[in-house]
Amino acid sequence: MPEALDLLKTRRSVKPIELAGPGPTAAELDTLLTIASRVPDHGKLTPWRFIVFEGDARLKAGDKIAAAFAAKYPDATQEQTDKERERLARAPLVIAVVSSAAEHKKIPEWEQVLSAGAAAMSLVMAAHALGYAANWITEWYAYDRGALDAFGVSQHERIAGFIHIGRPQQPAEDRPRPPLSDIVTRYNG
Repeated sequence: MPEALDLLKTRRSVKPIELAGPGPTAAELDTLLTIASRVPDHGKLTPWRFIVFEGDARLKAGDKIAAAFAAKYPDATQEQTDKERERLARAPLVIAVVSSAAEHKKIPEWEQVLSAGAAAMSLVMAAHALGYAANWITEWYAYDRGALDAFGVSQHERIAGFIHIGRPQQPAEDRPRPPLSDIVTRYNG
């Protein structure tokens, strides 16, 4: 068990631009997605799904992001649009976690949204356990209807995050973490 705790203590986010290939193999990708699907899911609703961007599909998706960017910012320069085109090509693998939370007679929508967040975090931790690094980000296109339509995200769905996965090019630096005394209270009745 101490190994599992060490794994949890050593997870760090790595900027997508600092992630290199090769990315996970097909078998490792199946492992990542299997682990991500083993999260708390009150009512067994499966209120999330995954969109995998790998290989050339990252570039095709980048074309859709660039088109959405150009539509949103018609005065943008070609350089700015080209930067947007590269968004999903920064890491060898990107997995979008899509929350499909919906009103339910017994299961609060909030619990369904949290389940999608748990799936995203499980992806991040599973990548770390396999020796990769990851970064969970959203960015503007996670909220842009044009980009969402291009990715097949329905009107009732939302992007919980894009998980960028690859090999760190250098050791990840830790950031300051809040002291427990600042974030923990004890209920005393």
